[in-house]
Amino acid sequence: MSNSNNQNFFAVFGLLFGAVCWGIIWYPYRLMAEAGFSGVVSSVYTYSIAIAMGCVLFARHWRGVLQLPKHAFILCFVAGWTNLSYVLAVIDGEVMRVMLLFYLSPLWTLILAHLWLKEPIYRQGMIAIVISLIGALVMLHDFNSTDWPLPRNQAEWLALSSGIGFSLTNVITRRSTHLSIAAKSMLIWVGVAGMACVLLPILGQSIPPVTAFHATQWQLMVLIALLLTSATIFVQYGVTKMPAIRASVLFMFELVVAAVASYYLANEAMTWNEWLGGGLIIAAALMSAMQPESPEPPS
Repeated sequence: MSNSNNQNFFAVFGLLFGAVCWGIIWYPYRLMAEAGFSGVVSSVYTYSIAIAMGCVLFARHWRGVLQLPKHAFILCFVAGWTNLSYVLAVIDGEVMRVMLLFYLSPLWTLILAHLWLKEPIYRQGMIAIVISLIGALVMLHDFNSTDWPLPRNQAEWLALSSGIGFSLTNVITRRSTHLSIAAKSMLIWVGVAGMACVLLPILGQSIPPVTAFHATQWQLMVLIALLLTSATIFVQYGVTKMPAIRASVLFMFELVVAAVASYYLANEAMTWNEWLGGGLIIAAALMSAMQPESPEPPS
């Protein structure tokens, strides 16, 4: 097998592996919540374990920390909120509704890239924006009520904010193309752990001592940390070796994994309007991914 074929295989594997990880990672977090440990507490420990793993994996890159540009720390903050709010949303909300609200992110990416990076929105992008908004309205609307079709609980608002944060992360990343996979991964993990530590006192919670966890909880947290670290690294490799359109399509396998997992593990089923609205959101995401790419902005 040629080197290019090898790279293509590992890029596809990396994206599909990441999609599987993010499609099932909600379940061990829910098990931690059922054991009495909130998503914020679990995130402090799991991402701290991920940071420790990263320090071992990326030990030879430590000198680069002192040369990080200022917008790298903005990336750390935004990515931290994105991942933490996603975790909190999938613990308390219906998995597929949370994920579909998160997948409105291409809509926000188009808008933010246009406003911040002055990237044009082509006709295809405009159509994608309209379709995604229609999809969201259909999915969120309660046809037995006259209320506005808005997120119906805190978990869904968190999912929406996570999608916006993910879009902002993408836009910032376009200005950070010189950052290595190691730097981006560590920035994300440090951002989540730091954001969780900030939220703990605000929510009236504290970090429990390590002795508060039984062996089962430690196994779950190590499992989550392994999923987080491997998914982050594999996905970052995949998106650097593969055209954005194909990468976006492959990563949507996450929705298939989440739909199957939530049905069998949490007995969650979607209503007809959630299926229809979700289908429109996915179609819009694919259309936005196929919009012509603009030249990379200067760093």
